[in-house]
Amino acid sequence: MGEEAIAAKKSAHRAWSRTDIACAVGLFTVAVLLVAAALIWLDPNAISRAPGTALFFLAYALFTISIGYEHPNIGYYSFDRVAQVASILVLGPVGAAVVNGFASLIYPWHRVLNGVPVRNALFASLYNSGLMATIILLSGLAYEAVGGPIPLTDLGGLTPIFLVGLVLAMQFMNDLGMLAMLVVGRHKLTGFFEPFPITLELGAGAVAVLVALVFNSMSLGAFVLLLLVLSLGMLALRQFARMRQKLEEVVAERTRSLEEKTRELEQMAIRDNLTGLFNRRHAEAFLERQLTNGRRYGRSSSVALADIDRFKQINDGYSHAMGDQVLKHVAAMLTARCRKSDMIARYGGEEFLICFPETGIEQANAICETLRAAVAGHDWRAIGLKLPVTISFGVAESRDELGAEALVEEADVRLYEAKNAGRNRVVA
Repeated sequence: MGEEAIAAKKSAHRAWSRTDIACAVGLFTVAVLLVAAALIWLDPNAISRAPGTALFFLAYALFTISIGYEHPNIGYYSFDRVAQVASILVLGPVGAAVVNGFASLIYPWHRVLNGVPVRNALFASLYNSGLMATIILLSGLAYEAVGGPIPLTDLGGLTPIFLVGLVLAMQFMNDLGMLAMLVVGRHKLTGFFEPFPITLELGAGAVAVLVALVFNSMSLGAFVLLLLVLSLGMLALRQFARMRQKLEEVVAERTRSLEEKTRELEQMAIRDNLTGLFNRRHAEAFLERQLTNGRRYGRSSSVALADIDRFKQINDGYSHAMGDQVLKHVAAMLTARCRKSDMIARYGGEEFLICFPETGIEQANAICETLRAAVAGHDWRAIGLKLPVTISFGVAESRDELGAEALVEEADVRLYEAKNAGRNRVVA
């Protein structure tokens, strides 16, 4: 189970990178060399000894691979571990490696009929075949070397321990190969260590032991009945896995939706609906934090209180809708010309508060002068306004003895000075 976890996702959704291709070709080459060496020196008659049995396990391997489900992050999980372990316990590690490696080599090609590029199917088949043949050969040889019986006919002595070791070794090698492919290809690991697919794979190993026992020890009728029951069970588990996956997707989607709603509510709590700037409550809290940090680290900041000149004339002479348009345009100009570190808020009806963190009054004054000139020089006729629009600023710098409220009041005093001096000016 899980041998297509990387390849299916790659084949269906994206082209293989050069790194992916190199890994697939390299793994397949190593597997071919290992299996060829094993056929020459360890078990030359691995396939010819029982060709009918080998053909059966080839068909059964293809069947168990086809019964699977798609994981949204990792890819395709199947029940191929049943055929893999069972074939080791019937044919031996060399024969099982040949049979299952060949099954994994030919299975991905059916995707071409579904529109997957031939190139993708090729590299998927090389990767799957190389990984499966290597895992089966090495783990099977280790099982045989420690005294694991082949063919398996009973569970006497230390056989259960050897079988557990075989299944765990295959699981470890399979996960290690998949993890290496994900890391090398820089793919997401989300969902890789989920307990459900791991439990299914380990359970498939236990089922494989039962298949091997019945195949080696009981009648053909009993074996056929077992395969029928197991097949129905695997189909049911696949359906359950798909339903579970859909439920998880629904839950994930609902969670994302709730998170988006929460973010929207958070923004509504700190933003002005008309201009999109921060609101007064957020501005006062931000300024208080800034002053506290400034006193702690000995850094001064500046604030500017701005007011659109003769704004009532715009509302009375045109409409409140025109006034809203002016507010939004001024807010956009302030945002575009202030620094990212600056905090801009709509402080009242046509008033704006700007906080310049760690900025002296001279630099804050220069920025406000740029903002004033931008508003005064804007072509307001584009929105149907014939009156000129100007803005006045009052700027104040923080001092140790000033709190947030006092600092804003000082900027407000300077703003009134700018108004009384003829408007459309900055007083610092």
